[in-house]
Amino acid sequence: MLGGRRIILLAALAALLLALAVFLRLVVDVNEAEAADLLRGVSLGTLLPLFGLIVGTGAIGPEIDDGSIVYLLSKPVPRSTIIHSKLAVAVTAMLVFAALPTFLAGLIMAGGSGDVAVGFGVGAFAAGAVYSAIFLLLATAMRHAVVLGLVYALIWESLVGSFVPGAQVLSVHQWAVSVTAAITGPGTVDSNVGLGMAIVLLAAAFAAATWYAGQRLRVHTLAGDE
Repeated sequence: MLGGRRIILLAALAALLLALAVFLRLVVDVNEAEAADLLRGVSLGTLLPLFGLIVGTGAIGPEIDDGSIVYLLSKPVPRSTIIHSKLAVAVTAMLVFAALPTFLAGLIMAGGSGDVAVGFGVGAFAAGAVYSAIFLLLATAMRHAVVLGLVYALIWESLVGSFVPGAQVLSVHQWAVSVTAAITGPGTVDSNVGLGMAIVLLAAAFAAATWYAGQRLRVHTLAGDE
């Protein structure tokens, strides 16, 4: 998954976030509220869905596209085990390239005040795990998963889920914001989804996407056998 251009793109996006944080800290000297607004819009709202798209589809998509997945499926390994191992790699990559840089960016801009860095780091990891599962599912369900995933990431998560009130309850971004708001404390981050509902939806989306990805992979095996 981290071969070729993917790791370069992941590292470049993470470096961009950190460079922006350093620039604002040195030049503008942002306060805690401004740091929270920037992390919410840039990291959680824009970069995180792109990170999830890259690692989620990259975990299994190339093997399906070039047909080498047949050799993996021919082994006596449960299809759920294959999905779980792919997802573990994707979630780990999200931790390294998305959640950790988000935490560091918060630490650079806001320091330890208000737990901004911790809150956004945890929120980024929670959303990153769900994004990984969703985009892994797309990669197992269709050949052009990157195109559909890009539309979902840029239109639904970045635009519709951020600004349309009725759609916010179905936005991974908003769920992550709710988790972040609970950690950073009142007044730092405004959440449009209750914490309890956000946690339930995060867990349900992760579990459902992981389970259905295993089902889709099993169907792919049957089609290959035929």
